[in-house]
Amino acid sequence: MEILDILSERGIIDKEVIPSLEKEITSSHRFIDDVLSEIGVSPEDILSAKEKYFKLPSRRIDVKNLSLGILEKIPEKSAEYYKFVPLAVDAEGFLEVGIVDPDNMEARDALQFISSKNNMPFKLFLITVGDYNSIFEGYSSLHGEVNQALDEFGSELSADEELNKSLTKSEKKLDTKIIEEAPVTKIVATILRYAADGNASDIHVEHVGDKVRVRFRVDGLLHTSLVLPVSVHSAVVARIKVLSNMKLDEKRKPQDGRFSARIENRKVDFRVSTFPAYYGEKVVMRILESEKGVKKLEETGLTKDNLEKVKRALSRPYGIILISGPTGSGKSTTLYSMLNEMDREGKNVLSLEDPVEFNIEGVSQSQVKPEIGYTFASGLRTVLRQDPDVIMVGEIRDKETAALAVQAALTGHLVLSTIHTNDAVGVIPRLIEMGVDPFLIAPTLVLAMAQRLARELCPGSGEAMPIEGSIKLMIEKEFSNLPKEVREKIKIPENVYKASSTAECPSGTKGRLAVFEVIEMNKELENAILKTPNSTEIEKLVRSQGVFTMKEDAIFKAFDKKIPFEEVSKL
Repeated sequence: MEILDILSERGIIDKEVIPSLEKEITSSHRFIDDVLSEIGVSPEDILSAKEKYFKLPSRRIDVKNLSLGILEKIPEKSAEYYKFVPLAVDAEGFLEVGIVDPDNMEARDALQFISSKNNMPFKLFLITVGDYNSIFEGYSSLHGEVNQALDEFGSELSADEELNKSLTKSEKKLDTKIIEEAPVTKIVATILRYAADGNASDIHVEHVGDKVRVRFRVDGLLHTSLVLPVSVHSAVVARIKVLSNMKLDEKRKPQDGRFSARIENRKVDFRVSTFPAYYGEKVVMRILESEKGVKKLEETGLTKDNLEKVKRALSRPYGIILISGPTGSGKSTTLYSMLNEMDREGKNVLSLEDPVEFNIEGVSQSQVKPEIGYTFASGLRTVLRQDPDVIMVGEIRDKETAALAVQAALTGHLVLSTIHTNDAVGVIPRLIEMGVDPFLIAPTLVLAMAQRLARELCPGSGEAMPIEGSIKLMIEKEFSNLPKEVREKIKIPENVYKASSTAECPSGTKGRLAVFEVIEMNKELENAILKTPNSTEIEKLVRSQGVFTMKEDAIFKAFDKKIPFEEVSKL
């Protein structure tokens, strides 16, 4: 066997033992990996020898980073019989498949059939028997636990016409019945546990016609992790509603709620929203792990210069600090980090939030409830009578809230809030659109920020790409309208990096990092706001002062090998 010869040439095994090993492998019909492991050969050495012999790339796998949804690409029975498992879908749409024995032509034929059925080409990678076994166990983890619960709920649930008829009878009777079903409780608990353990930020449960799809959002991307029969949709939604204290019989309009659960001895909060869709209610749960704590400002992704700007603004006795960005861009995380910097012992710090996501010691946090008339605007009036020093307002949504926030800043309070604009420059025109006079913005706005989240490179991973050709031109164009003295200080490295798979990190990325645009108020900007407060003129001014855009901040983070370069093009 040539694999044994390769190991012998490398001094890993003695040449004299090759005949006995060949005999053992042939007579026992065992994998060569198992036989070699018994005599102390490491999985890495076995994989390296097989890589040379089969002329196929190899891969080590960290099962913790494997998306459970990927297992749906290959049926469990096929994975078990042919000893291959799905690993990931690459950027070009190829299904990456880990295989133990590439010599098995039946396995190759089966893969071709699966590939044509899924209309998805595949790439083969050698994996160790240990990694194969670990991945194969995934079939019996999330899916196994849920399938077991489904069996208890009724193995023929989706095909049972009588049960389907009963599901459409009395809504009230149905809701009372299904929330007491232990299997449904187990299904929901299993979904919550695997989402939290897999570092998902959101769970989506949606009826799509012929199935119920459960998706987890991990590092900003949604992955289908589970498919349930249509008949359990009402039961699962009702169970989540019970946990969230929602109305069970209200299915025609959206509802919001929240609940907490203990998962592996840690408290995890879930913020829940229902949405009446065509086939039935869609449920989205935001996962908030309060025990992870609030990030320090230094951990948010702010560069040294931007961090100094933020800290200067936070040290001001009064004024407004505004953060802009779309939903899910990390604005709340940054606001909490700012509140965490405050002297909460010597100052009275209050917040109005919708909802309260994390509890911060020393901050009086209040949840607004628009349905009973307790809005950001009405809450802000009350807060001003509470002798505040620092006020955090979850979001400035309307003219009234904007006017009150400006008034609070003018009367000696530091106000922190968010606002919906595309960039930091757009904050000023947006305030004017809301009816705030430019002569009030100039003396009150101390800092305008914008942020987005970019996927973060796994430490030690990343495939180098030389900064030349189109990449070089793009970077030069991005920095072209900055002052010459600023451009000269920018140090461009030889390479940037794109995400590449490793054993510890199959996707090449893990977690997300914020990229920022930070504009600090100064005399020139105050004059511009009073004279020509439009986006074009303000952008020209701040660029002439050397303010970097979010895209440029992402480029710097790509230079530092913190994020893959492909994230830059998304901004």
